[in-house]
Amino acid sequence: MTDSVPSDDQRKEHRDIRAAMAEERMAAVGIDEASIETLVRTFYGKIMKDEELGPIFGRAITDWEPHLRKMMDFWSSIALLTQRYDGRPMPVHISLGLEPPHFERWLGLFRETAHEVLPAEGANFLIGKAENIARSFQMGIQFFTVPKKG
Repeated sequence: MTDSVPSDDQRKEHRDIRAAMAEERMAAVGIDEASIETLVRTFYGKIMKDEELGPIFGRAITDWEPHLRKMMDFWSSIALLTQRYDGRPMPVHISLGLEPPHFERWLGLFRETAHEVLPAEGANFLIGKAENIARSFQMGIQFFTVPKKG
């Protein structure tokens, strides 16, 4: 079996399909790039000030603006299918020493912020994604940090 490389027409068709899907999603949940930026900046503003999470993230992030831009790309990729995010977040989060209560606090702040700055449909959509991400990170952190028996 040979690998085939998509033609320019196929790539354009794929981009057009993704753009149409993103427009449908924006209309359905009321999220756009501006609302993602507001969400990210407001949420991480709370993280920075949080007594529990602020010091943990503050030790790892010395320049917040590039991190905020990366998080805008991340949430844009999830919400609007932009494919702008390129990263491997698991190793970074493993190095933070996060434990289950930290994830609950993170989710609590995310839920609060999403409901404050997004329409209800958009907030619920992204909260569902955030909950899945938190579960995935917790499982990954446990897998890579808990000593194996045997």
